[in-house]
Amino acid sequence: MNNLEANKKNAIAFYKAAYLGNPADAVAKYVGDVYIQHNPLVGDGKQAFIDYFEEMARDYPEKGIEFVRAVAEGNLVALHTHQTWPGDEQYVTMDFFRFDDNGKIVEHWDAMQKIPETTKNGNTMY
Repeated sequence: MNNLEANKKNAIAFYKAAYLGNPADAVAKYVGDVYIQHNPLVGDGKQAFIDYFEEMARDYPEKGIEFVRAVAEGNLVALHTHQTWPGDEQYVTMDFFRFDDNGKIVEHWDAMQKIPETTKNGNTMY
């Protein structure tokens, strides 16, 4: 049985560490035997993940992230985030992580959208 609260906490810690420039540490602490990647811009596996986030940290050191919400069910955790990039570009992301029976992340899916300045409905992205 997976611990939903621990999985949420670990998904956030994993994402934050990787996003803020420590992907190798994030993988060592939070990833299981395999890492299946569904983001088409990132290669499959642990090393491809590390390489991608090391490049991102090098190219965009001033980026920031806020975790708006986390939802867990079964062996999945969904994170809803607010990312700020250079030039005040802002994005909403939704990431899904699958955990193994040992509480380690083994699979990832995501979707990302630039936050528009205006909306037809007047609602925020959060």
